[in-house]
Amino acid sequence: MPSTSRVRSRLFRTAAVAALLPLALAACGSSDSGTQGGSGATDAATGGITTVSSGNLTVCTHLTYKPFEFNQDGQTVGFDIDIVNLAAKEMGLTVQVVDIDFEQITTGAVFTANRCDIAAAGMTITEPRKQAILFSDPYFDATQALLTKTGSGITGLDSLRGKRLGVQTGTTGQEYATKNAEANGYEMVVFDDLPLGVNAVKAGRVDAAINDNGVLYDFAKDNPDTEVVAEFDTGEQYGIGAKKDDANATAIIGKLNEALATARQDGTYDEIYKKWFGTTPGAAQPGATDTQSPASPATSS
Repeated sequence: MPSTSRVRSRLFRTAAVAALLPLALAACGSSDSGTQGGSGATDAATGGITTVSSGNLTVCTHLTYKPFEFNQDGQTVGFDIDIVNLAAKEMGLTVQVVDIDFEQITTGAVFTANRCDIAAAGMTITEPRKQAILFSDPYFDATQALLTKTGSGITGLDSLRGKRLGVQTGTTGQEYATKNAEANGYEMVVFDDLPLGVNAVKAGRVDAAINDNGVLYDFAKDNPDTEVVAEFDTGEQYGIGAKKDDANATAIIGKLNEALATARQDGTYDEIYKKWFGTTPGAAQPGATDTQSPASPATSS
């Protein structure tokens, strides 16, 4: 989601990012072909809703964040992609994915630039972000977790005194680790995406890594030389983002909320959840550990 410089941030940033928008957007690529950033096109099948690319629901995300969004056999797949497909199907549209810096999403820059219709990126709903973008109803419950090498003897943040903890820049995990660093005496090593951080654990460059529980359990499942040893009760919920204070974006989010509610009622949501996580909502992840209470209050982001 160069090991210490760039951003897949989960925190709200300042307007300074907007000043870099033209350059940042010029550097971003799309995982599918199609017209992007134009004046939009209204499709009759959508009931008058305008999309940035005719016939498509253009979704901004930041790869890779398996199992929420990642590339497989040349296609972008994952839990988030299946969720947005629910709304796209109802509107008669095809999902088109754009891979872009996460910070451009959380600041609302991608919507100001008409780059995409919605954003799905394992993004926690926070009060600061709600000032910049419109959120859907929550669609996933998450918390922070700690990944280590198997048999490390590390059981939580209090086991990391004098050790190195990998964090993903701008994320909830980084914020939580920062709040607890002084009390637990570890050094934070900042990575700009998920794969760099978790693979640093495998390689022994850091002693542990903190990130959202869903992605860490998925990584540990595929890498048995690692394990999730702790979870922290941060009480986060993911939401789909769209342009704030915009009637068209509000209508799209309304369609998404309706599709999500229907999927929860008819069992489709549970099927999608089990497809990607191997359990039903609320059930423990395979290999799950006891959840630890925060050592200090953590602001979800």
